[in-house]
Amino acid sequence: MYPAYAVFKREIASYFATPLAYVFLVIFLVLASSLTFYMGNFFERGQADLQPFFGFLPWLYLFLVPALSMRLWADERKSGTIELLLTLPLEVCQAVVGKFLASWAFCAVGLLLAFPLVIAVAVLGQPDYGVIISSAIGALLMSGAFLAIGSAMSALTRNQVIAFVLTATVCFLITAAGTGLVSGAFAAWAPTALVEFVSGFSVLTRFANLQRGVIDARDVLYFGSLIVGFLLITALIVDLKKAE
Repeated sequence: MYPAYAVFKREIASYFATPLAYVFLVIFLVLASSLTFYMGNFFERGQADLQPFFGFLPWLYLFLVPALSMRLWADERKSGTIELLLTLPLEVCQAVVGKFLASWAFCAVGLLLAFPLVIAVAVLGQPDYGVIISSAIGALLMSGAFLAIGSAMSALTRNQVIAFVLTATVCFLITAAGTGLVSGAFAAWAPTALVEFVSGFSVLTRFANLQRGVIDARDVLYFGSLIVGFLLITALIVDLKKAE
């Protein structure tokens, strides 16, 4: 896996070579904090937990993760560096994994920088650290699933804007499937089994389980399947487009 590690190092270095990475992290922290403290009524709730922060996170990721993933392959194709990358002695799947892990590590850095929120709730009361840890694991898995989807969408085009729109659309669909609005719309005409199937396919439903402090293997398997499945699709697309 050394070639994948080499791609990982190249990719993670490229993130921090420009001010864009720092701007991205600042925007994430400002938006997450604003939503937590103001829209989430952090102080008015009188509870020492991070439910407002993790509650808004899926909707925040809907815009920020596609912005991060849109350049993964679209930029390589537009600049022509993908030809150079694919002539190196490495398999396509190694390049896909290396680039994905770099973007995932970048997302993890953003999540770690929100650690002062944990200190804040620890000062205000006695938080349930088990719930916070399982929620953080869920947030990391969810960002990985969104990034894998973004990687596949980015491989489809050389236009970063199109990659952003495609990723945001797919991520929105699998997020909104777990909302009460969609469940209510299906419940009006569909059998209960279909309503539960659609709801169970949503990242929102799976993430909600982890937010309650329950790390269920089925939820971990769900996110893992999304990540592996879309990375395989990415490798297939990149391999098919090599001739172009």
